[in-house]
Amino acid sequence: MSQAHPSSRHVVVIGGGISGLAAAHRLLEGGARVTLMEDSARLGGKLHSGEIAGVPVDLGAESMLARRPEAVELARAVGLDDRLQSPATATARIWSRGGLRPMPTGHMMGVPGDLSPLAASGVLSEEGVARVARDAELPRTEVGDDVALGAYVAGRMGREVVDRLVEPLLGGVYAGDPYRISMRAAVPQLFEIARTHRSLIEGVREAQARAAARPAAGGPVFMGIEGGIGTLPGAVADALRAGGVEIIPNAHVHDLGWAEGHGWDVRSSDWSIEADGVVLATPAPEAGRVLARLSPAASAELAAVEYASMALVTMAFRRSEVEGLLHGSGFLVPPVDGRKIKASTFSSNKWRWNADADPDLFVLRTSIGRFGDEGDLQREDAELVAMSLKDLGEAVGLGATPVDTRVTRWTRGLPQYPVGHLGRVARIREHVSRLSGLRVCGAAYDGVGIPACISSGRRAADELLATLAPGAEGQGGE
Repeated sequence: MSQAHPSSRHVVVIGGGISGLAAAHRLLEGGARVTLMEDSARLGGKLHSGEIAGVPVDLGAESMLARRPEAVELARAVGLDDRLQSPATATARIWSRGGLRPMPTGHMMGVPGDLSPLAASGVLSEEGVARVARDAELPRTEVGDDVALGAYVAGRMGREVVDRLVEPLLGGVYAGDPYRISMRAAVPQLFEIARTHRSLIEGVREAQARAAARPAAGGPVFMGIEGGIGTLPGAVADALRAGGVEIIPNAHVHDLGWAEGHGWDVRSSDWSIEADGVVLATPAPEAGRVLARLSPAASAELAAVEYASMALVTMAFRRSEVEGLLHGSGFLVPPVDGRKIKASTFSSNKWRWNADADPDLFVLRTSIGRFGDEGDLQREDAELVAMSLKDLGEAVGLGATPVDTRVTRWTRGLPQYPVGHLGRVARIREHVSRLSGLRVCGAAYDGVGIPACISSGRRAADELLATLAPGAEGQGGE
């Protein structure tokens, strides 16, 4: 990585989640002098590693999409190549209609392109499968500029496939309501199919055939990191420091304004920093607060972004007491069945590094809460653990007492992408573009996955580097 020259343009990155870290990394590569300010004592945002019963675990995101390159590229760039691991098993199930059933193959975010595995799985009733098949007979349904994913799929295939397959899969990504989520924003490939094909089944089947023919089709879909995905931010931070980036923790930015000479004045309770450019890599509400005076229009749009809250319940058991009960990588839970947990990941099955840390222990985790269903998150940690154990007992027959538990709450952790979200993002960026030398990035804009957040940070950095190049426009405002 190149060392920034002392005369380089100075850029302040506000926010030390993976988006801000990726932006700082790209800025440093582009020759900028970089300062990163993080509101809390910890870098990484929703990427957070910890321990339970002495075993390293992820307490936030625990895998990254590998068929999109940004996250794997960044991990390799900061020296984690030899720690990248594909899942030891990717065999997930769905706890539907009273039993754990195999995840059917041949679907795109739950929308089937092949009815045979769907029927064989038992996830849907016979009537539900028959209703899905009607998609092939229905006339084309126009989608317009955008449409709610669940509403569109239910109209073509019935509500059962949405409630029992699309919703649990989509919930694992957005913790959201499929009947509100934008198909164009959340699953753009499916939106393109709906726009160009009469039948969803036919379009999904064609898309999967094309994907299977690609050279990289045989590689892993997801990737992890030995020690946890939560170790990635620390590795990026180490690389940034080695390149001369100043990282300031516990720096709550309370004001952002024009500097007297040129550029920006970034102020926190303990710091006042002048910069040629700023990347605002915070969640939407915080970004809206910082921009309230500079761009009321952008601030209002950012304030309208909704978030879902959730909790992760991580538990460690004596392996001898759970032997034979926990198979595959875990299971998803359709909310329509009224269970408390939304999913469970069997970490010691899924990740070799987790199992090897202590062969006598078995680690798993459950998730609770999603948009519009967050009442249980007001309960005490012990209640969330008890609710998780009750559902695990009914699902897999687990009756053992955990040797250690840990509850991690992600309050307003996942931005929601309702119909019209991409229009809102375009308006935010249009307003922000009038503030010369300022860009925004993060999960609220271009996707909530790790590669999407890294891409968002890189985009902001690249655009800012272009505006700060010799001969670029001077500062402006709304």
